[in-house]
Amino acid sequence: MASAAWPLQQAIYQRLAGDTELTAITGVHDEVPEAATYPHVLIGEVVEEPDDSHDNQGLTVAFVLHIWSKYRGYGEIGRILAHLDRLLDRRPLTVDGFELVAIFREHHRMLRDPDPTIRHCPVRYRVWLNKER
Repeated sequence: MASAAWPLQQAIYQRLAGDTELTAITGVHDEVPEAATYPHVLIGEVVEEPDDSHDNQGLTVAFVLHIWSKYRGYGEIGRILAHLDRLLDRRPLTVDGFELVAIFREHHRMLRDPDPTIRHCPVRYRVWLNKER
């Protein structure tokens, strides 16, 4: 079966970068440009696993979004995380070549970077997809 990583990444980027409320707060990147400012969201790692049923070709996909901030404390990260959930958690999403079964936030972790001025929050979402017939 074809990988869903690229079409899923495109769908996520379009959803996030197309939301004016989110982009008023933060940039959304696939690769962070040298001149990027804080805060920003980076589309990160993807792990796919087959999840077939009797008559369906399916995939379970975990993908990570990284929130980066220079705000002192975790308030800015919390506001960005709430926006990400509003846009993705249990929301419909069109993924080219696949039918979305479900998407939800599985895990997040707010961290202090070794640079004491930076905060980091990896956020993992779990997605179930079926190959379109």
